[in-house]
Amino acid sequence: MEHKRSLLDIIDFYLVTDSGLSKKGTLSDVESAVAAGCRIVQYREKTRSTRDMVLEASQIKTLCGNEAIFLVNDRVDVALAVDADGVHIGQDDMPIHTARELLGPDKIIGLTVHNIEEALEAERSGANYVGLGPIFNTSTKEDAGEGIGPESIRAVKEALNIPVVAIGGINKQNSESVIIGGADSLVAISAVVCSDDVTRETKEFIDLIDQIRSQYK
Repeated sequence: MEHKRSLLDIIDFYLVTDSGLSKKGTLSDVESAVAAGCRIVQYREKTRSTRDMVLEASQIKTLCGNEAIFLVNDRVDVALAVDADGVHIGQDDMPIHTARELLGPDKIIGLTVHNIEEALEAERSGANYVGLGPIFNTSTKEDAGEGIGPESIRAVKEALNIPVVAIGGINKQNSESVIIGGADSLVAISAVVCSDDVTRETKEFIDLIDQIRSQYK
């Protein structure tokens, strides 16, 4: 687990699954992304039964193996059932302290935040990282709200001692501003899972992140 925890401390590409947008299916997306070098995978599924989610989550865990952090979105029960590396929860989901009691001290817990106040509270509550957004306007989450802009990342990053993952409307054209802003990791959902070639898109994002990071060292 310590090896996987350390992956949160680097700028990396973070995959969030979306079966509604995916062209080839969640399992195919995960397999392709991990093979391309993605090291953080969040399983987000809103439409399937708990039984089906546990089955699919177990398969995703196998695909991630020792190569990628595997997190389950919202569902602490599913994360427990498959022994995932952790969970990512939202502001209206289970409180962090309750999730921690259920998952134990060694699991990773991330929390969605929209501003510096929520981010500071997340850290105080024991979150291992925050997912900040939406950075830009996005159509992949109906209740995401208006984009807060890449300039908001720096203030949150400087206030926290835990990693900041940027999410919401991010693509290759605007990712430079996100990385320059200080994000430790970024999520680009539709830009990847809507693609005919998830492997190619993931590699291109990883290469782009590396290139931008090297320019601004």
